[in-house]
Amino acid sequence: MEIRVYRKEDIREIVELFYHTVHTVNRADYSQEQLDAWADGSPDLESWDRSFQEHISLVAVTAGADGENVCASGGERIVGFADIDSTGYLDRLYVHKDFQRQGIAEALCDRLEQAVGAERIITHASITARPFFEKRGYRVVREQQVERKGILLTNYVMEKPRI
Repeated sequence: MEIRVYRKEDIREIVELFYHTVHTVNRADYSQEQLDAWADGSPDLESWDRSFQEHISLVAVTAGADGENVCASGGERIVGFADIDSTGYLDRLYVHKDFQRQGIAEALCDRLEQAVGAERIITHASITARPFFEKRGYRVVREQQVERKGILLTNYVMEKPRI
């Protein structure tokens, strides 16, 4: 596995990974209606790309042995992605449904946490992701309900002080 900087040509593979990961990994903690509101399969690609371009955005890649999910840059398969802004807000962190628990999220998080000079790192973690962040030293600031397409989803504002 290699971690590299996000490129515009990654966007389609990233949003596909996002959709399948949400609908597989998070299904134990959220209803089908909530999953569909969270990841409806038709994100605004321009908006996502613009956000990735404005943030420090990384992708984890591995060689695509079977040709499945090989991105436009050729030969690579995106197995995770994450981004953080200059204030220390860790926006997205997703790992491919078939590559869970292999250290990918940890590696992406390590790189992003080191990349910003913010006093603290803040994220809005799903119910599913909360234990991962707690193991990394994040603490829950508050539980919140966020609305997506008229549907409420529970997540947690979490923060980690910089040492």
